[in-house]
Amino acid sequence: MKKTLFLLLILASFISAEAQVGNLFSKKKKTDSTATVAKKQPQPQPQVKPAIVKETKTKKDWSKIDLSKRPADHVMIQFGSDTWTGRPDTINTIGFSRHFNFYGMMDKPFKTDKRYSYAYGAGFSTSNMYFGSTSYVNLQAPPGGTLPFVNSGTNHFQKHKLTTVYFEVPLEIRYYSNPENPQKSWKFAVGTKLGVLWKAYTKSKNYETNTNQSIYGTSYIQKEQNRGYINSFDSRLTARVGYSNFSLHGEFQLTSVVKPAYGPVMHTVSIGLTISGL
Repeated sequence: MKKTLFLLLILASFISAEAQVGNLFSKKKKTDSTATVAKKQPQPQPQVKPAIVKETKTKKDWSKIDLSKRPADHVMIQFGSDTWTGRPDTINTIGFSRHFNFYGMMDKPFKTDKRYSYAYGAGFSTSNMYFGSTSYVNLQAPPGGTLPFVNSGTNHFQKHKLTTVYFEVPLEIRYYSNPENPQKSWKFAVGTKLGVLWKAYTKSKNYETNTNQSIYGTSYIQKEQNRGYINSFDSRLTARVGYSNFSLHGEFQLTSVVKPAYGPVMHTVSIGLTISGL
């Protein structure tokens, strides 16, 4: 009996020891597994700031823009003031001497850069110079001498003007800041005008005595026409600057108003407003 109890006690101790050893290995396995899982978890990476990419502007190819909707022809109208440089003191101009020009133009853009173009055309230019009572342009003076600009008699006209009309061919090199939309574009142009005299005449009104008494009535008008003294050819340097359909223009006449040896050497300087589609 005692032997039996002793054997049972030894068996129970062995079973208890085996259970403790198994439990110990089980905990160690879980710990190792947890450690392995912990090791396998990814470590947080430091935040990297995104690289700043600089946008590069693409240069516009002005040779490939579409100008099919822009008209190739247009009208150019000019109006403004005229004066003569080199004018002697004996020639007394008064009032608002002025010009009026009208041209039909063709515009041809450059293929390599359509902001630039050249233009040519044809039309008429008129210049009206007004003189005081002490100056008189006698276009009917005998040929061979100089053109008289001074009234030699006591009688005179109250109002007197000289008008010249040239048939002209204007030539320009142009620049547009926005060639696709000329109505919203700054415009610059330089060029020249070449002309042939078509008409020259004077118009005088109210012939008076030296005491300013009307001789034939205040409505009396005298017209004289003669191209003999006025330069047959006209050439000018021109420039324009403006926005949309309006621009300011300036011109300088290279040739003299009067033919060489027929009068004083004078050149017309013009400043005014241009209205043009291009």
